[in-house]
Formats: sequence, structure tokens, C-alpha cells
Amino acid sequence: MISSTTYALIVIATFAVMEFNAWFLHKYVMHGFLWNLHYDHHNPDPTRSYQYNDFFALVFAVPSFLFILFDSIYDLPVLGAIGFGIMAYGAAYFFVHEIIIHRRWKFMTPKSNWYTRGLNSAHKIHHSKGHKEGCENFGMLIVPLKYFNKRASLSKTN
Repeated sequence: MISSTTYALIVIATFAVMEFNAWFLHKYVMHGFLWNLHYDHHNPDPTRSYQYNDFFALVFAVPSFLFILFDSIYDLPVLGAIGFGIMAYGAAYFFVHEIIIHRRWKFMTPKSNWYTRGLNSAHKIHHSKGHKEGCENFGMLIVPLKYFNKRASLSKTN
């Protein structure tokens, strides 16, 4: 048995590691050998409500589900904590990527602030090319400072 503090720390650590895992998979898998599934995210078909890219949600959901399931069956709380950390990152990713950035789900209008402006700036630069080569900024929640500075300098001149 692990303490609730240790459990929470494992969830938080897993959440943090997932940002780097997502960066790696986005750069080397989605913009690599699985570009055929990610292509329609950079070049969306306006006649479809889904993208083949949405399949990647299952890539992360399956291990999360299995870790939580194995915890409940075999009493392995470390696995459960990892599963919930993956799930929490997936929820954050969905909220940030689908709602704030792409506005694919229109049930709310997110407020603009320094973070969302930097986030949107970085993501627009990532999507500025419709092909897999030459893209930058593959992360999601951690936005390099240059995107905040670029946005800030643009708003000062306008």
C-alpha cells in the first residue's frame, strides 16, 4: 500500500512526463511513420466532423484504462496512479487542444490571456505548413518563451 501523498505525486509526475512523451510521439511518430493518420489534422476536411488524427486519443486511453483496471483487479496502486496521470493529461490535452486552440467543440469560449495567446501563437506556427517536414513546437502545454515574446512584440507594434 502507498500513501495518498505518494499516489498524488505519482499522478502529478506521470502528468508531467506525458508532456514530453506527447512531444516525442508528435515529432517522431505523428510527423513520421504515422503521418497518414496525422495529415488530416494539418489539412482538415471540412465535410467531416472527425479526423483520423483523433485515433491517437485511443493510443493514450488504452494504457490508461489498462493501468487503472490492473490496479483495481490486482491491487497495484502505482499502476492506478500512472493510469490516472495519463488520463489527467488526456483531459488537459483535449481541453487545451480541441477547445482552446482549434475550437472544435464550441460549448464554451475560452478567455484570452498571456498563456492562451502564447499557446495559440506556437500552435499556429506549428500548423503553418501543411506537410510533415519543417514544423516546430511539437509540445502542447509547455510553450517556449519565444512564442510569448513574439506575440508580445507583435501586439506592441499594432
